[in-house]
Amino acid sequence: MNDWPDDGGHGRGSSNPHPEGPRRMSHVQRPQVPQQPPRHDQGYNPNFTQAQGQGYDSGYSSGQVYGGPQGQGGGRGTVPPQYAPGPGTGGPGRPAPDWRKRIKVGSIVLVVGVLAWGIGTYAWASSQMRNEVDLAKVIERPAEGDCTTYLIVGSDSREGMTAEEKKKLHTGSAEGKRTDSMMILAACSSGNTMVSLPRDSWVTIPNFVGSESGKSFPARGGSKLNAAYAMDGPELLVRTVEFNTGLRIDHYAEIGFAGFANIVDALGGVELNIEKGFKDKKSGADFQAGTQTLDGEQALAFVRTRYAFAQSDLQRTKNQQKFLSALANEAATPGTILNPFALYPTLGAGLDTLIVDKDMSLYDLGKMFFAMKGISGGDGTSMNIPISGKAPQNSLKWDMPKVKQLVQQIQNDEKVTVVPNP
Repeated sequence: MNDWPDDGGHGRGSSNPHPEGPRRMSHVQRPQVPQQPPRHDQGYNPNFTQAQGQGYDSGYSSGQVYGGPQGQGGGRGTVPPQYAPGPGTGGPGRPAPDWRKRIKVGSIVLVVGVLAWGIGTYAWASSQMRNEVDLAKVIERPAEGDCTTYLIVGSDSREGMTAEEKKKLHTGSAEGKRTDSMMILAACSSGNTMVSLPRDSWVTIPNFVGSESGKSFPARGGSKLNAAYAMDGPELLVRTVEFNTGLRIDHYAEIGFAGFANIVDALGGVELNIEKGFKDKKSGADFQAGTQTLDGEQALAFVRTRYAFAQSDLQRTKNQQKFLSALANEAATPGTILNPFALYPTLGAGLDTLIVDKDMSLYDLGKMFFAMKGISGGDGTSMNIPISGKAPQNSLKWDMPKVKQLVQQIQNDEKVTVVPNP
């Protein structure tokens, strides 16, 4: 049975020779297109007309996106305003960088890094200090004063030196160690004072308790100051200085020949003005007058020379003060402290051979160097302890009235006005 509808003999399968004509379709009514809102570029496209905004929209896109004619307010490929890149951004939708926040974060990271480096350096340097001198073993000590006092000692220790180094530095090969220089540094708010104590000073070695044996020993009158160190080391030297001056010593620092030369070399030398040239075969000194940079070997020769001067040990102590102040001035500079390549070699060279008391911290050591630096800058006084004349064994006798006045001014943190004898 044929299911095709009857189309008057002209449908599919009809034998009618006439071709099939077009079918008629029922009328389809196009839905009404709502009136289009004004185009978004109406406000800025000069070619836009009201008629364009109200014309018929067939819904067909010609490829022009959200814009007017090319070259005027947009064209083909124009990005819609809501996706346009903002000012100062690298692309669409990316917010502008917050430079204030970046600078703040960067500053915090820098500060934390510097603090970590500083704390690490302090901890490392503190661990390298040789806190070997026990001032608690010193008996019958004077009362504490208002200033912080240091006894700074240069010993002739050859510890750790090779035969070649001994020859190069003209140190000889004597066994043991003795004091080669001694000075009191008083760090006061009224001004710093450095007082040299000639090793040939004629003093009394008081009764003491042996630092190693624990035995009691009677006093010995009429001895050279450096004999105290030879008898029982730093503790008896401190005891002898305190007994003869009446000034309490808060801290002790000692450095040997090798350490002294190594510190100078680690700093790259120390600049010094030598007022008058001199030579000395025993120390190896050979200097011309004028400003020059001394290396470790030359520096050691400079501070050890005594036989080239008429005043012998007194002139040597003046040279020692002058050089130590210049050394501290060179060491306590931002170029050394803030430069790891200068700071670590300097600390390493000094701390290996620097012997200090058990209570001295790295902070106390820093205060000592800055006090010496202040003296070289004119903030303080450097002097020999007042001398009144000669004593037995070619030694030097102290001017005790002036010594007592000097000590009293230091104890009370007063400006030092004592003038030593020429």
